Amino acid sequence: MEVILIQDLANLGFKNDIVKVKDGYGRNYLLPQKIAVIANESNRKQLAENLKQQAHKAAKLLTDAQALEAKLQETIIDLKVKANEDGKIFGTVTTAAISDALAAKEINIDKKVITIAEPIKQLGEYTAIARLHREVKAEIKLNVVAE
Repeated sequence: MEVILIQDLANLGFKNDIVKVKDGYGRNYLLPQKIAVIANESNRKQLAENLKQQAHKAAKLLTDAQALEAKLQETIIDLKVKANEDGKIFGTVTTAAISDALAAKEINIDKKVITIAEPIKQLGEYTAIARLHREVKAEIKLNVVAE
């Protein structure tokens, strides 16, 4: 079954993508949740018209994402956490903490687009990835230090 995604869905695709999914997944999850519509002829024509109108907006979003990526590459985020003498953190560093630290430096990124490769449970330097646009992924340099 081919469907047109109405919104971004992790591990499947982005908004306005035409993707092939199993019939049960499409019929029982994507369509009732209004995440996708069936990719029939009329919906494809409507998608083509919408993409034509959104081309200018998409170019602006891409340039904004690239500018934000350049800004993030220059920035190092210092996260102050509670830790013991061995450098082990009480708890873990979350994407919400990274998003809050970026907001303190006047860089607004939603916590949902930030991913951490492995859980941060020790003091040190780490990197996280922010998916700013479908074509732009930025590395966020983290410096985890004790309070």
